[in-house]
Amino acid sequence: MIKPEVNVAEWQNFEAEIVKECLVLDQLIGLLKQTIVGQEVLLERLMIGLLCNGHILLEGMPGLAKTLTVRTLAQCIATDFSRIQFTPDILPADILGTTMYNIHTNEFTVKKGPIFSNFILADEINRAPEKVQSALLEVMQEHQVTIGNTTYKLDLPFMVLATQNPIDQAGTYQLPEAQMDRFMLKVHITYPTKEDEKIINRMKSSANPIDLTTVPVAHILRMQQLVNKVHVDEKIEDYILDIVLSTRWPEQYNLSRLQSYIKFGASPRGTINLTHAAKAYAFLNKRAYVIPADVYAVTHDVLRHRIGLNYAAMAENITTDFILQEILNEIPSP
Repeated sequence: MIKPEVNVAEWQNFEAEIVKECLVLDQLIGLLKQTIVGQEVLLERLMIGLLCNGHILLEGMPGLAKTLTVRTLAQCIATDFSRIQFTPDILPADILGTTMYNIHTNEFTVKKGPIFSNFILADEINRAPEKVQSALLEVMQEHQVTIGNTTYKLDLPFMVLATQNPIDQAGTYQLPEAQMDRFMLKVHITYPTKEDEKIINRMKSSANPIDLTTVPVAHILRMQQLVNKVHVDEKIEDYILDIVLSTRWPEQYNLSRLQSYIKFGASPRGTINLTHAAKAYAFLNKRAYVIPADVYAVTHDVLRHRIGLNYAAMAENITTDFILQEILNEIPSP
């Protein structure tokens, strides 16, 4: 039984509330589509990250509107937005902030960095060295910043939306596994279709500016609360656990053929994020409960960056997406 066995009237009221709040979400998606052409999957994943207050890593070729998409999302919500251009010489203090001595007052004062915003565009995040990546770990996981001896809580919603170019290797650093695991989703962005690119070309040739209205942040926070209440049946929980555990011990799930390719599997954070993403996907589809199709739809984006492949996999051009598809094909859904 996927639907929860609860009071019928109470359940109907909850579903009606979801439908009502989804009208605001539909409005937000409509605003984004005024600027972003096509990229339906990208917009859907942005909404999932927004509903779960989760961070997103966007990977794609240059010129695919990664930065524009994040900037437009921030413009459509009445919140603060910061863009941080990552470079090899950037320092942690450039992002987090630092203490400065004031000669007039003979005191140290705190100068907060650009991380103190609701939406952070971490542009070309893989250009930052390891010490900067380490500085982001506390921020992304705990939603707080420590400067000197003082810890500052960040305002909600708080999302880091990072971009990276998969082909440009000069002056870049591979993101450590600890930081990759803190991204809820890793989304691959593909080229637009011919028709979509024709529309993009016409939009850029037009001088007419697009007027973007804003969605109150209170609606976003309310929807995040509702997503947390979306029902996950125990059978769905077991399905999610089987998917995650099969990335660690594939031989226990009739997937011995994958064992020689996997260096390490997804962490418990992968289980938590897969559950939350499935709940958000159900919410997007105006449902108050999760079905197996919700889990299936978000598995690749949630887990593709949490599986480590060894040299044998690289030599045979085996990708994490291939591994996950094999797992989804083998694990029976409830």
